[in-house]
Amino acid sequence: MQRLKRATITVGVLMAATAIVPVLSASPASAHAACGVSVDDKDSNTWRATGGGANMRSGSSTSCGIKGTAGSGQRLDYHCYTRGSDGYTWTFLRNDSTGKTGWVRDDLLSDGGSSVHCGF
Repeated sequence: MQRLKRATITVGVLMAATAIVPVLSASPASAHAACGVSVDDKDSNTWRATGGGANMRSGSSTSCGIKGTAGSGQRLDYHCYTRGSDGYTWTFLRNDSTGKTGWVRDDLLSDGGSSVHCGF
């Protein structure tokens, strides 16, 4: 009987823990930024620089057109990030050196991009 009680309690605890896991691992909902989408500056952090000449695109996808590049050592103003349909996060930014804006995949930015979610 004692063994049966322990097994019942263990199963109950495991079921409760499993129910909590999705809540603990939930992240902000993210959606792909369609080609042509731009966003206001939501990230008030200081200027940053990329590690190399990353393409700045009109949306958070490599299928969107290239609007410019974010070159090594150029000053960039991060606006916010979202998750692209490719599973990567993308930051919308303004290249202070050229005045152009666009989306850059975060793994191409030396510091990983913006830490402020765009909200979509």
